[in-house]
Amino acid sequence: MSSEVLLFGGAAVVALLAFSVLILAPAVGSFGRPWEKVTAAVLSFIVLVALIALGAAIGAVVIYFWAEISSFFGGSIAR
Repeated sequence: MSSEVLLFGGAAVVALLAFSVLILAPAVGSFGRPWEKVTAAVLSFIVLVALIALGAAIGAVVIYFWAEISSFFGGSIAR
């Protein structure tokens, strides 16, 4: 396995652990009824998916416009 795979895999594990501890557990723990706990978990996962999609969209925009972005900061790049 390459070091990049291990690095990004570790980052994904840390991010999911942080999501579980900092967002999911308090959201589920705030409610008493089982259906409220399930609803809080589902809504938390919807927020997680939305944040991942937003990050992917921003990353795609940066990749697509990288030539303009790098020239703005004084760099040069060949296409």
